[in-house]
Amino acid sequence: MAKQLSVTLVKSVIGQKPKNRATVRSLGLRRLNQTVVHEDTPEIRGMLHKVQHLVEVEEK
Repeated sequence: MAKQLSVTLVKSVIGQKPKNRATVRSLGLRRLNQTVVHEDTPEIRGMLHKVQHLVEVEEK
């Protein structure tokens, strides 16, 4: 079974670059402190790397 990642938005996207906003949105995060669960894939890891200053990640 593949690992899962729990992603929480901990910093606002207000004032961030449009690409960072789009990446956060594509991760399924809409509001502060919202948490979503994703499969651990290279695509998701790359997106998380781009917005690592805005999110908190936990491996499950």
